[in-house]
This record gives sequence, structure tokens and C-alpha cells, in this order.
Amino acid sequence: MAISTPTTPDGAPGAAPPAGSGTGAERQRRSALLHRLDVRGAPYAFVAPFFVVFAAFSFYPLIYTSWISLHRVELSTLNLMEWVGFDNYTALWDDDRFWNALLNTFTIGVLSTVPQLLMALGLAHLLNYRLRGSTFFRVAALTPYATSVGAAALVFTMLFERDFGMINWMLSMVGVDNVDWENNKWAAQAAISTIVIWRWTGYNALLYLAAMQAIPRDRYEAAAIDGASRWQQFLTVTIPGIRSTIVFTIVLSTIGATQLFGEPLIFGQGPNGITGGADNQYQTLGLLLYEEGWKNYQMGRAATVAWAMFLLLIVLFVVQRVVKRVLARKA
Repeated sequence: MAISTPTTPDGAPGAAPPAGSGTGAERQRRSALLHRLDVRGAPYAFVAPFFVVFAAFSFYPLIYTSWISLHRVELSTLNLMEWVGFDNYTALWDDDRFWNALLNTFTIGVLSTVPQLLMALGLAHLLNYRLRGSTFFRVAALTPYATSVGAAALVFTMLFERDFGMINWMLSMVGVDNVDWENNKWAAQAAISTIVIWRWTGYNALLYLAAMQAIPRDRYEAAAIDGASRWQQFLTVTIPGIRSTIVFTIVLSTIGATQLFGEPLIFGQGPNGITGGADNQYQTLGLLLYEEGWKNYQMGRAATVAWAMFLLLIVLFVVQRVVKRVLARKA
């Protein structure tokens, strides 16, 4: 039986192709494909869990809440929805309780945010110097933030108690009559703001401290050579160097003030906590949402309040961006 021998183009005998050469090329193509998928697909695989969690617990509730806000829905019968369109929004616009809660949210936010950030800025400036036991002071500054809002609110509620509270006892030593911290509007808002200030000042101070430590030391040395005092260095070097962090803390504090809920709820000590006092003197938007949904069982109205809070934050964000651009152009 004749066997053909592979030949070269000139007719000379040639070597036979190695066995498995097709399988090797296919293996290389598969390896290259897997490499491309690894390089291009790995980043998406790493960030996919975040988007899955965000879609499940943030985006979907946001969309579903907007849908509920267009219906009349009761807590006891969530499966029964009556379409009312924007009636819930018009009713909220005409509701005096909403405007009262919005004003209370604004005043408590100002009373708690402004002193809180100023105190945090000063505390961070002190911690930025080389002090003995600086680590201890930094941990101590963060301790209130680690305390639960329930525990903090309960302690401060006892401190601000009208008849047996320590605050009124200290005021009586200087001749001041007992203050009804819960039933007086401004006293109640000041007391609630004190709880917020105590919990968040240390947290913001550490944010400012981290930003201050990122400022190059040669800037302070140059300012000192020019004859700048410590206060002038703080104004001309420190503040401009941490401006972005200050803006971040302002935005963060604004969001927190808009969502304020636990402190006034516990401060009210019972049913008055939900309504923000007997006369709604410290009812915030968060308390109004809770009252509509879980006391009046009107989930449609509660969803409307939630969306009003969300839209308010968007408006504040837009205003902040516009002001920032205007200031940047003037500079």
C-alpha cells in the first residue's frame, strides 16, 4: 500500500504537521478570550454588588414611594390603592403642619449645624498641634458619634427634665427659674440641637483634622516667615486648604438635619414625641412622615412627605452648586 509523503513547494519531502496543532491554537484563542473578559469584565463584577444592593434597597424603594404618593393607601390595606394623582401633594401644600414641620426642621438644622461645625473646626485646629495624649483626645472626640442615638437622647432628656433635671438645677444656682424645655418651642429646639451637636461635633472635627494634616507644612512656614500670626495662618492657610471638606460637612449636616428623627422622637417621651410636642413645637419633617404613616395609617401622605424631603434636598444641592459657581467666577 502506497503512503503519500508531505512535500515542500519545490517537491522536496517535508515534515508532517505536529499532532494536536489545531487543539493548541484553539486553546490559545480561548485563553485570549478569557483574558479579555477578565480585563474588561472584572471591574464590572467588582462594582456589581453595590449596584445590586443600591437597586434593591434604594432605587426601587424610591420609585415605589413615588408611585404610592400618587394613591390613597392605608397601612392596614397596602394592596388596595386608589389613584388620586397629585391630590396628596396639593393637600400637603395646603397643610399647615407641613409648613410648621419645615420651619422647625430649618431652625433646628441651623441651631445644630452652625455651632457644631464651628466647634468642630476649632477642636480640629487644636488637635492639629502636637499635644501629649493626642490619640486619646481623638478617640474621645469620636466617642459621642459611636454612642447610639437612643442612649444619647435618653440621657439628655433626663438632663433637660423640668423639675429634676441637672440643667435646671445648674441654672437655679445662678438665679434662673426652671425652664420647661419640652413645652417651650425655642427651649425644646435648643435642647434637641444640643443632642445633635454633642453627637456629631467630634466626627466632623476628625474630618477637618484629616484635611488639615494633608496641608503641606511649607505653607505654614512661608506664612510665618511673612510675619503671619497663628490666627492669620488659620484664616489664610488652613481655611482655604480644607474648603472642600467644609463644603462636604455642610452638605452632610444639611442632609442629616433634613432627616432628623430619633432625637425629637425620644425627647418627647411618649405620644408627644410623634407629634413633636403638644403644639407641634418641635415636629420635624421626619416626625411628620412617621405620624402620617404609622399613626394616621396614611401611607400615601407619608410617601408624599418623603418625596417632599427628597425634592428639598435636590433644591438645596442645586442652590449650593449655583452659589459655588458664582463665587468661583468672582474669585
